[in-house]
Amino acid sequence: MDENRIVSAEYTDADTATDYSLRPKTMDHYIGQQKAKDNLSVFMAAAQGRGEPLDHVLLYGPPGLGKTTLAYIIASEMGAGIRVTSGPAIERPGDLASILTNLNRGDVLFVDEIHRLNASVEEVLYPAMEDFALDIIIGKGPAARTLRLELPPFTLVGATTRAGMLTSPLRDRFGVINRLQMYTPEELAQIVTQSAGILETDIDEEAALELGSRSRGTPRVANRLLKRVRDFAEVKGDGRVTLDMAQYGLEMLEVDEIGLDGVDKVILDTVISKFSGGPVGLDTLCAATNEERVTIEDVYEPFLIQLGFINKTPRGRVATKLAYAHMGVPYTCEDTAQMKMGLEDMD
Repeated sequence: MDENRIVSAEYTDADTATDYSLRPKTMDHYIGQQKAKDNLSVFMAAAQGRGEPLDHVLLYGPPGLGKTTLAYIIASEMGAGIRVTSGPAIERPGDLASILTNLNRGDVLFVDEIHRLNASVEEVLYPAMEDFALDIIIGKGPAARTLRLELPPFTLVGATTRAGMLTSPLRDRFGVINRLQMYTPEELAQIVTQSAGILETDIDEEAALELGSRSRGTPRVANRLLKRVRDFAEVKGDGRVTLDMAQYGLEMLEVDEIGLDGVDKVILDTVISKFSGGPVGLDTLCAATNEERVTIEDVYEPFLIQLGFINKTPRGRVATKLAYAHMGVPYTCEDTAQMKMGLEDMD
């Protein structure tokens, strides 16, 4: 399952113990996302100069890139308090009203997975974001009347992994929109080194880069790999994470040189070996790998497609030449014909 994968970018209970301690507290210590950082720094300085709260901020991108961390930094840099919740947790308009009425002037309200807000909750949020007012309906039927409560000016920071699922009225009310990018191995190596310092773990520069190159462009994965490799270094070595120790630990964790784990390789091997490179239908692939349809589509496929290892065609999934090379399997003419057949159906 996804929650047991060490290379999963999703937040898990296992991350709770050290996640907050590893988060940078200031913009200067936040590594990567330079464009977003530069823009936010300008907007925050301008808002502080005017004595106003920062405009509402939308952060979107794949999980594990630091959206929550940025929300905490925004609150810290603005000298404001922060209230953290999530879209699924706000079930009724009354829940949102309770949160909003307890905010102080300038506070940051961070809503994770904001695309999952109920439509009725969104309706209450619109005037709160635009006019800093809360419209409450008192009574029912013909006797019902609307009471407007003034709210202290605040900053809503919304985070989502699926910006396309946001409704247009909600998206248009954000004054600052930033897309977080995947990290380079060098940036992840800096994050690993910084986290190792917080964890009081000695790590070589080469080892940090090795961990960064296998972290799938995601800081959360990098920190998780660091914690597990640290365990191997303490038990199997002298506690220092060297390049050899990092490679040994990652081999034991079944994370290869580009971040693929055992399940990723099972999927690739199934398409290549059992179905001659494809095309193979998703339901057939699920049956052959004993994985659920939604798990393959949402968890495994995105990274394989991003690497260029899998192509999605109307007739099914097709393994690319890059996938063959990575798996060490010769790429034959028959496989080339299979792929061409699958891709031609897209025309």
